[in-house]
Amino acid sequence: MSSSTVIHSHDPHGAGHGHDPHHQHHFATMEQQFDTSKIGMWLFLATEVLLFGGLFVGFGLMQSRYPREFVEAHHHLQRGFGAFNTVVLLLSSWTMVMGVLSAQTNQKKKLVVYLLLTIICACMFLGVKYFEYSHKIHDGLLPGHFYHHVGDEIPNSHGYATFFSFYFMMTGLHGIHILAGIAILTWILLRAQKGEFSSAYYTPVDLVGLYWHLVDLIWIYLFPLFYLIS
Repeated sequence: MSSSTVIHSHDPHGAGHGHDPHHQHHFATMEQQFDTSKIGMWLFLATEVLLFGGLFVGFGLMQSRYPREFVEAHHHLQRGFGAFNTVVLLLSSWTMVMGVLSAQTNQKKKLVVYLLLTIICACMFLGVKYFEYSHKIHDGLLPGHFYHHVGDEIPNSHGYATFFSFYFMMTGLHGIHILAGIAILTWILLRAQKGEFSSAYYTPVDLVGLYWHLVDLIWIYLFPLFYLIS
């Protein structure tokens, strides 16, 4: 773990007996606090992997049951939109990395800019999903018993509704994670504008970065699963 989180400066007001105000009393050092926080985040991310992992397994089982329906259903997805969103999220991963690096190197202005760019990319992603969802709703490509699309090659098959059930469930859940990421990134951005983060203390930026990378990684699996299925 990084040792750059150890604090050598003292509280100018004498509060906390010479400790940084971010240093919580139940940790011996800031380095221990940083390491513990990072382990906690990794444990949380592990539960997220288990959550999406179960959905991936369920999708695979249903695909083996309805292979023709799943292949036909995926042709209704706009591959261009999916590819664009993939590029957007990859770009947001880079801006997030640069944001963490800016915090570690005491570059406040760059940190604010990179966090703002990450939020903009996230909003662009959700904007594209809005247009995608609108198209599906208009064509009746909906989950479960709401499915009412006309012209399927295999009439009265439940496979199409099953495909779009997984599509809306998994991309919708991923979208909720994007919304949560925007909220957290905004909170971090407001703190960054106040100059709260530096090489001495950047733990929240680092942890949010880990979360955001997982959100991006999940989409890297969702994109080929739904848009490139064959």
